[in-house]
Amino acid sequence: MAVNFDLTTIWAFIIAFAVLMYVVMDGFDLGIGILFPTFQPGEERSQAMNAVAPVWDGNETWLVLGGGGLFAAFPLAYAIILPATYPLIIAMLLGLVFRGVAFEFRWRDPRHERFWDFAFFVGSLVAALSQGMILGALLQGIAIEGRNYAGGWLDWLSPYSLLTGVGVVVGYALLGAAFLAMKVTGRAEEHAYRLAVKAGIGTAVLMLAVSLATPLLARQYWERWFDWPNILFTSQVPLLTGILFFALFRSIAKRRRYRPFLLSLGLFVLGMIGLGISMWPFVIPDSITIWDAAAPERSQVFMLVGVAIIMPVILAYTAWAYWVFRGKVGSEGYH
Repeated sequence: MAVNFDLTTIWAFIIAFAVLMYVVMDGFDLGIGILFPTFQPGEERSQAMNAVAPVWDGNETWLVLGGGGLFAAFPLAYAIILPATYPLIIAMLLGLVFRGVAFEFRWRDPRHERFWDFAFFVGSLVAALSQGMILGALLQGIAIEGRNYAGGWLDWLSPYSLLTGVGVVVGYALLGAAFLAMKVTGRAEEHAYRLAVKAGIGTAVLMLAVSLATPLLARQYWERWFDWPNILFTSQVPLLTGILFFALFRSIAKRRRYRPFLLSLGLFVLGMIGLGISMWPFVIPDSITIWDAAAPERSQVFMLVGVAIIMPVILAYTAWAYWVFRGKVGSEGYH
């Protein structure tokens, strides 16, 4: 039992890490897609595309690792969460497909550039909105009967899931604007800083709204955040979040190059910590714990060996790619 506890906890942190890596890495290029219509056709849009061209598809490796890890390590959770959110999962995947096709075809088919720009924007928006609504659907609870999903086709749709969906969209826009401010030059750079301010304000408002709404969803959330002595520790998360927002707006005002993006990443890390406080140790809140959903011990050991080999490779080639393509970009290569 002790060994199984350790393995299950390790796997929970592995999947949480993969999800966090996906959110912060694919989040900024989804954010660039969301902001894309605000950039002027020509040099501004070309610089935005070039900023993510070398890394955008590699960022989605973490989505595969997170989804595959959930299926392999927590098959019961996978079997319940997917039927509960099928429309959102399908929309997310279609959005990612549209976005990827638009990215590749935009410069190969310049006659239809406006169409591909629109597809890039819509695909990014749909993917981000779907991801946020999946999070909201999970937090608001999933109807379970025995070991099966017992809800309807549209149980995921609620004011709360719409709130979390919009929150993720605006948060990704902040990541995208901060990343562009770090990568582009000239008029596009100044535009990115202005967008970062607007997206930062929106992110702060929506993060506050979600933080206030979540404890009202279920008693367990309220107890996690506000019961004594939990509040002594949980109160540090909103405190640090406020400090990071102050530092973010200050760094934008001073036109720092790297700091706005790093601080934006820090906000998402704190958001992930807050999510962990609300959910732990449940993988499906108030219904299925990580130990209830875990695969057999032998399966976890076998997969852990593979992850121990693969994850350092992923981290290494990701770091290498970002290092090779560091620095500012130009507008060459796209029309």
